[in-house]
Amino acid sequence: MPTIRYRVVSTADLDTVSKRTSDSKVARFGEQAVVWGDAGAGRRAPGLLLVTQVGRSFQDAFPEVKPLLDRGRHLVISAADRPKRRSNHCWRIETLRAGTVVDQPEVATARVDPVAAALVGQLDLASYQAEVTWLASLPTRHSHSASFVTAVEHAEQQMVALGYQTKRQSITVGTKPSQNLIGERAGTTNSVVLITAHLDSINLTGGANAPAPGADDNASGAAGVLELGRVLASTSWRHGIRLILFGGEEEGLYGSKQYVAALPPAERARIRAVLNLDMIASKNGPTPTVLLEGAPVSQSLITDLATAAATYTGLTVETSLSPFASDHVPFITAGIPAVLTIEGSDSANTHIHSANDTLNFLNWPFAAEILRMNTAALATWLEPLPTRPRPAGSIVSWGPNRIDVFAVG
Repeated sequence: MPTIRYRVVSTADLDTVSKRTSDSKVARFGEQAVVWGDAGAGRRAPGLLLVTQVGRSFQDAFPEVKPLLDRGRHLVISAADRPKRRSNHCWRIETLRAGTVVDQPEVATARVDPVAAALVGQLDLASYQAEVTWLASLPTRHSHSASFVTAVEHAEQQMVALGYQTKRQSITVGTKPSQNLIGERAGTTNSVVLITAHLDSINLTGGANAPAPGADDNASGAAGVLELGRVLASTSWRHGIRLILFGGEEEGLYGSKQYVAALPPAERARIRAVLNLDMIASKNGPTPTVLLEGAPVSQSLITDLATAAATYTGLTVETSLSPFASDHVPFITAGIPAVLTIEGSDSANTHIHSANDTLNFLNWPFAAEILRMNTAALATWLEPLPTRPRPAGSIVSWGPNRIDVFAVG
């Protein structure tokens, strides 16, 4: 079988390459592009495949497969190297199609919004760190464990204290019961913005009873939902806020799949945006990088988050329109705009899904940057209610037995 003809080039050189070769297929990966074409008349060559993986799950399972392009979460391999084992919830393999765009460049800064800036200033890193620490102190948060229920009870107490109306949704993870936790604050419209994360953790090699602190995956995201919920509760919004902590994510997105499946059409139509936080506290390289992952239905959300990152943080932004393996996917499948915020180069994080996913591998200032980005974008999606200006001069108030005059100015 002929070898696939391909080349990896800079996107800046695409025009030159296209003029010099007959290769007609292009897939873009940020500042890089893969260019390929037919092997020649009468010759059939294997195509190219796009691999999307959680961590290094695909590369660890198939070390003999040498990627033609390695972008961490995304790999390009030859179809001749397709493994016999099918895709699973840790990796996905699909044909690389011409026109695929992964890791789009970030956008420019915008004018600082006073409401967003004030909310960003209210983020409390010490409070967030304490919440992550508490969740990671549990022996495991496996979806079938008693300590997962303990984590749900704790998070529910936090939501209630912040003024959210809470409820639990019963789900099944495999054949066993588990639950999702939902907290809600109404806005003045019928629309709602969802802020989600999975609360469960897992130890893939040790089993259900093995230690699984899940500090980064995903105490970092679950605590982020609670911290964002705390900050947003200080302001009145046009649209409602719904906080959701899912169970069963690690086994195959059970919590989010069943949540979306149970939504009537009218409820689905209420959802303006879904922001999903998964692994936001491990800085996996010298540059603080965040990956924004969604689909074409999520494009405006991705743009808003990238703008917020450029305006309020020092994060480098990568984006992907190839959603996979986190709780934003069931929403996107249902046509609901949803986006994942996850640490960049997550494939370099080798501690997840084991007893080694502990606090000492977390970078708190980096997590705070992702929370700042998320906060600013949420302020845009929720739309603050206008405040009435206080008039200058005197205000007179009266009651049955007294008249008070207040000077204002």
